[in-house]
Order: sequence, then C-alpha cells, then structure tokens
Amino acid sequence: MSSLELLYEVDGLPAFDLPEELATLYGGRFGLAPPLVYANFVETLDGVVAIRSEPRTNRIVSGNSETDRFVMGLLRACADVVLLGSGTLRGSPASVWTAERAYPAAADAFAELRSRLGLPPEPALAVLTASGSLDPAHPALERGAVVLTTEQGAERCRGRLASAVEVVPLPGETAVDPGAAVAFLRERGHRTILSEAGPHVFGSLLAAGLVDELFLTVSPLLAGRSEPGGRLGLVEGEELLPGRAAPARLLGVRRDDAHLFLRYGISSPA
Repeated sequence: MSSLELLYEVDGLPAFDLPEELATLYGGRFGLAPPLVYANFVETLDGVVAIRSEPRTNRIVSGNSETDRFVMGLLRACADVVLLGSGTLRGSPASVWTAERAYPAAADAFAELRSRLGLPPEPALAVLTASGSLDPAHPALERGAVVLTTEQGAERCRGRLASAVEVVPLPGETAVDPGAAVAFLRERGHRTILSEAGPHVFGSLLAAGLVDELFLTVSPLLAGRSEPGGRLGLVEGEELLPGRAAPARLLGVRRDDAHLFLRYGISSPA
C-alpha cells in the first residue's frame, strides 16, 4: 500500500515512538493518551457499517481496502484490550483480533511498536454478551478471552467454553451494563480499550459517555437499504438527538485515493 496522505490534523496530539515503517505508512505521527476508550469503524457514503446477511461485512463495506486494514492493525497494536460484542464474534467466525491478522505485511513493525509501548505481544480480548450464546469453537475464544455477561449468560457459558476463557457476570438482566464492563477492564489494568464491537454496543458505550475517540473510515461505496434492520448505521439502539446533542471534535483527516480516514474526539452525550 502507499502512504496515507495527511490532509488535516490538530496540533498537540499525542505521538508514540513509531517504527519507521508505521510512520511512513500512516503518513506521520500517531499516538494515544490513555486512559481512553476508542472505537474503530468503516462506513459507506450512505452511512452503512454492517450488512447483517453477510459474513466479514467490514471487508464489503470498505471495498476490501488494504489501507483500512492497516489502520485497523495500527489501532490494535496500541491496545491493551480489544472489546467485541457477540454479534461481531459471530460475524467473523474465523478471525482473531490481533494487529498482524488485520495487516500481516506490517507484523514485525506492529510487534516492535507493542514492545516500545511496554505491551504484551497481543492485546487481550473481551466479549460482551447478555445471553452467553457463543460458539465455544471460535478460534478467538480458544486463544483466551474474558466474557463479560449477565448472571443468566454466565450460567449458559459455564462448562461450554475453553479453559482459557474467563466468564464474568456483571450487572444487567437483558444487557450488560457498559459502565460496569469498562470499569472491570480498567480494574484489570487495561488503560487503552479499543472497541471493535458493532453499532449496538457502540451506541450503549456512547450513551453512557464512555467513548473518548472515534476512528472512522469513509468508504467511497453506496450500500443502499431496503428491509428495515438489515443494514445498520454507526449508532443503533440509542437516540442521541435532539436531547443529547454533543458535537464531536475533528482531530485528523487522512486520505488514500477515495477513502477518507477521520479521527474524532467524542464529547460525552451523558
């Protein structure tokens, strides 16, 4: 892939000591200021982030963008833990959420960055599920994860998942309390929490005022909609306007051909 073209960036953003390869591909500096929760999405021009009928929907939405996969890898390389919802897990039945899985060509550079940041070789994985309905044979679970669920979900998980999976019941009957989930991960020492969960979990995190930054790739594709609920937008399950207007702050814009890579600081609607 070619280097990202920097179009705009605010002054004073944090900057890690990036390996030269990553700095070249990203088109300049990159860093995060923990503690923070940051989310990563790709959406079409008409605002679709997920097509429920299709597996690995992010590849479809991004137009199979190599650059989008690189940015995904970079964000994972900086994370203490990657947070998913059970829907995201089901939608990628063969995936593991590591930097090199997203963009194998920069595997060595991602590993070097994690070493420079004092992080273990791979980020931890946390999965939110109210029901506890998970595939015990999913490779991401077999590698080890913490499952954050309800009391009922914990009962369903017990004895079904690999020994490397820790099941933790949290407050909530029909949904996992997002504040309790983030607090638990903080207690475990995870200061940089990357959400790659879908729009329902993102909506709950956003409504609870827990999201600090959003990395949003805008793909030059149009998805269209026909049946309600089959194609999801960035935020689902929450209504933020007009009652909780909270404008995001544009922190950076990069470009690769017709793909735009946007970075926003999120003002808490809570």
